[in-house]
Order: sequence, then structure tokens, then C-alpha cells
Amino acid sequence: MFSLNLILRKCGNNNSNQSKKSFTRDSSRWLRVTFLVLTLMQDPVSAQNPTKPLHVATGLATPFVIEENGQMTGFSIDLWRSISKEMNVKSQLLVNPTTQDLLSSIKSGKADVGIGNISITAERDKDFDFSQPMFESGLQILVRSQPSGTRSVFDLLVVIFSPTLMQLIGVILVIILVPAHLVWFFERRRSGGIIPTPSYFPGIFKAYWWAAETLATQADEMPRSVAGRIIAVVWMFTAVVFVAYFTATVTTSLTVEQLQGKIKGPNDLIGKRVATVTSSTSANYLHQQNNVEVVEFNKLTQASESLLQGQVDAVVFDAPVLLYYASHEGKGKVKVIGAIFRKENYGVVFPTNSPYRKPVNKALLTIQENGTYQQLYEKWFDSK
Repeated sequence: MFSLNLILRKCGNNNSNQSKKSFTRDSSRWLRVTFLVLTLMQDPVSAQNPTKPLHVATGLATPFVIEENGQMTGFSIDLWRSISKEMNVKSQLLVNPTTQDLLSSIKSGKADVGIGNISITAERDKDFDFSQPMFESGLQILVRSQPSGTRSVFDLLVVIFSPTLMQLIGVILVIILVPAHLVWFFERRRSGGIIPTPSYFPGIFKAYWWAAETLATQADEMPRSVAGRIIAVVWMFTAVVFVAYFTATVTTSLTVEQLQGKIKGPNDLIGKRVATVTSSTSANYLHQQNNVEVVEFNKLTQASESLLQGQVDAVVFDAPVLLYYASHEGKGKVKVIGAIFRKENYGVVFPTNSPYRKPVNKALLTIQENGTYQQLYEKWFDSK
């Protein structure tokens, strides 16, 4: 009996020890799994390899992305450095020649994120994810500057014979009929008067010629009758007003035409050769317009050079990029005209369902709230 109880106790102790060891192993395993799950839920970025830098795709587009002496700078580059610092991650820039190449590197997985002057569009949103807007933009038009004094005779004739001025001339020619008929009526039977014959023809032609001469302050004859002279005085004062109005209208038309040129806005692009950058939202916009000959280039510098050489009539591209170019490399050679149209926003681009989208948005909000974003904006735009 004693031996049986002793054996049972030993067996019980062995089972108890095994249960304790099994419980310890299971508990350790569950703790590790729970910690991993909580880490992934708290910060997906920290779950990645901390020593592996983020591959950031970008493309040259002054003033957003600039390469100076082998170093990358610009508004978007400075902004990303602030974002990555807030996220506490390292990054490696991958420069792409075109926007299409940039997006392709994101889609193929070569890059984790992309930043530059990338417009958020419905079409792109089908294949990519975007951060919240980081910059407000839109399209604008770049044309050649035309110094004063370089207008041709043909350009002046086009302005003078514009519909507005032709209507004004027509009104004046009709109004001249009133003093001409009055002078003819009172002068036709006046001895020594300016109307040599009492008949309507050719007397009315003489009266009309006198009224036109008076309007141009070139009349060398005056009516003889009292009524005719009263009409002449009234008509001379009226002529002064007409001449002043006509001169002001012509001067205004010439000034506006000289300042703005033939292209004043998007509607004036019809029938013109217009340059833009390949795979950009401006290229998509121009291809949707009727009767606009679109010429695409890989870089804005190539498009602007074709403009300066007279190969195209205008360049359509992102407004901030054109404004920066017109005030720097193209200063005195080109000018940006008209208001911004087709407004759009720039954003950071990610592959679909990227774990970096939420941390980037959080970092972007933080630097907007703490004033860092405003400092970068003033550095690259307000002071320029």
C-alpha cells in the first residue's frame, strides 16, 4: 500500500511539473504575438525595418525640386525632409526624368512614396493613394514678352480696324448726317454760302464734307447764315468730345493689345501651337481642347526654349512653376498672363493601401500646425 501511494505521488508531481512548463511556454508565445499585434496597430511604419530607408521618388521641377551642385533642394524636398524628421525615418531620393516615370516607379514598387509637383486627379486616384493636399495650384499661360516699339504696321492696323473701333467710326459717320443736312438746308439759298447750289445733289455732298472737316478740326469755310453759324458752333464743340473719345478708345486698345498680346486667356489658345510637359495635367487639359495644336516636351526648359525661338505661341503648365521661371531664368523674355484656371492640388503619392499614408498625413498636419510649412512657403514663394 505504501509503495502504491508513493508511486502515485511521484507521478502526480511529474504531471504537475510538465503542466507548469507547458503553461510557461504558451504564455511566453502569446505575449510575443500580442506585443507584435499591438506594435503593428500602433505604428505601421515602426513595424518596418528601421535600418532600411524609404525610397522617395521625385522629379526636377523648379522651385519644387531643384538640383544644385549635386544636392537636392526645393520646396517639396524641404517639405519631405521635415515630414521624414517628424516621422523619424530615413529616406533615399530617386530622381525621375518625367512625372510618368515617377508614377511608374511607385506602381512597380521601386519607390515607397513620391513627392514633387504631383497633382491629385480622379484618374490617378484609381491607381494610387494620395496624402492630404500639400499645395494649392492650377494652370496658367506663358507667352513671349514684346518690348514696346516692336509692333508692326500690320499689328497696328489690326487694332485700328478692330470691331469696337469700326463700330465707333460707323456711328460717327451716321451722326455727321445731322449737321450736314441742317447746314445744307440753311445755306442752300444763301448768297455766297458754302453750298453752291440749292439742289439736294450735289449740295448735300458739299455739306457732308464740311461736317467731316469740322469734326477733324480742318474746315476752311464757315456758314454765312445765322442759323448755319449756330449749328457750326454746336457741331465744333460736339466734335471736340468725339475726337477725345475716339483718341481714348484707340489708345486704350493699343495699350491693352501691347500689354496682353493676342493671347489673353484659355479661350485664345484656339488655333495656336501650345507647348507643355509630357504626362502632365496640363497636357491632358490641352488634348481635351478643340483646335489646339499641342507640342509636348519632357522638360519645361525645353518648352520655354521653343517659345523663345517662336516655334510655339504659348506654354501651358503649373502656375507656380511658370511664375518662378518668368521671374528668374525667363525674366524680361517671357511673362505669365491671365488668371489661374483648372485649379488643382499637389499631394504626396503612395502605392494603394500603403502603410505610410497615415503617418505622412499626421506629420504633414503637425508641420502645418507648428509653423514649419509656412516658413518653407515663405522661403520659396513669398520672397521670390
